[in-house]
Amino acid sequence: MQEILSKSGSGLITVLICVCAFGAMVFVHEFGHFITAKLSGIKVNEFAIGMGPVLFKKQRKETQYALRLLPIGGYVSMEGEEEESEQMGSFTRAPVGSRILVTVAGACMNILLGFVILLVIISASDNIVSRQIAKFYPNAATEAAGLKVGDTILAANGRRCFIDNDILYEFARTQNATVDLTVMRDGKKVELDGVKFDTKEVDGQAYLVIDFVVYATPKTFSSVIRESVNWTLSYGRLVILSLFDLVTGHVQVNSLSGPVGIVSVINDTASYGWQSVLQLLALLTINMGIFNLVPFPALDGGRLFLLIIEAIRRKPIAQKYEIAINAVGFTLLMGLMVFVTFNDITKLFK
Repeated sequence: MQEILSKSGSGLITVLICVCAFGAMVFVHEFGHFITAKLSGIKVNEFAIGMGPVLFKKQRKETQYALRLLPIGGYVSMEGEEEESEQMGSFTRAPVGSRILVTVAGACMNILLGFVILLVIISASDNIVSRQIAKFYPNAATEAAGLKVGDTILAANGRRCFIDNDILYEFARTQNATVDLTVMRDGKKVELDGVKFDTKEVDGQAYLVIDFVVYATPKTFSSVIRESVNWTLSYGRLVILSLFDLVTGHVQVNSLSGPVGIVSVINDTASYGWQSVLQLLALLTINMGIFNLVPFPALDGGRLFLLIIEAIRRKPIAQKYEIAINAVGFTLLMGLMVFVTFNDITKLFK
């Protein structure tokens, strides 16, 4: 009984962490839209966190600030955003450049939040892992294939490596235990094609043997900032590659996770410590930012696409068409959300 209560308490804490974390991501995203709209002279009718019935609201000047029941999103309602309006401060009357800034600001704030989280993690770490080889283990296959002490790995299989994890990621994706590497050696780029690795079999699966050790980089203000930027770029590219794999069919739709799956992953990650949880949250907020820029109706990227067309044509798209397109997109997104949530729940019972 005590064990059951302990697990229930742990699960409840995980859910609360997830709600707070998701709420923070949504708040930062919507605040990006809100503050750029205000600075652009666009009237904001409501700034809401959550959806559904209102739990709390406060009117301040022209804007209502609201906390709503369902922690599944949020929104900034701007004058003239969803209907024709000739009022001063209407979204549609703002210059197209201002509307583009308002549209992308939410995603930019999510990516900035991811950077800040990674900055905290790296600042708290003992050192920074570099991509420069410090030594090889005895009889190292990679040394025999041409790698040398002092080489800094810049790219693997033609893909730039921002951080050490990128190297491991590319090694895991490689075929035939052979990797094409680009390294910096004595100030010059050197191409090493077909670097052969030894392999080790675990549970019938072959893994590359990493037979070298890299240097630790001393922590300075500049190195911490640089590493935080590199981690942000690495996570951003990982999200883009994942979306590309999904679109091209390399990843199945049933592998997607929704809120239930994310709670489960965070619960599992918590056992590895707070840094692992923060890394996952950084990845999730960067994912939120980049996913919102996908040119799909009802997402910020869909609106951005239409605004770019407007800027090129020098003529806005009729608002009734934009509203209809967004309605279709929103319906499809809600259908996808229901699917991944159902998929997550069925996984729990397998």
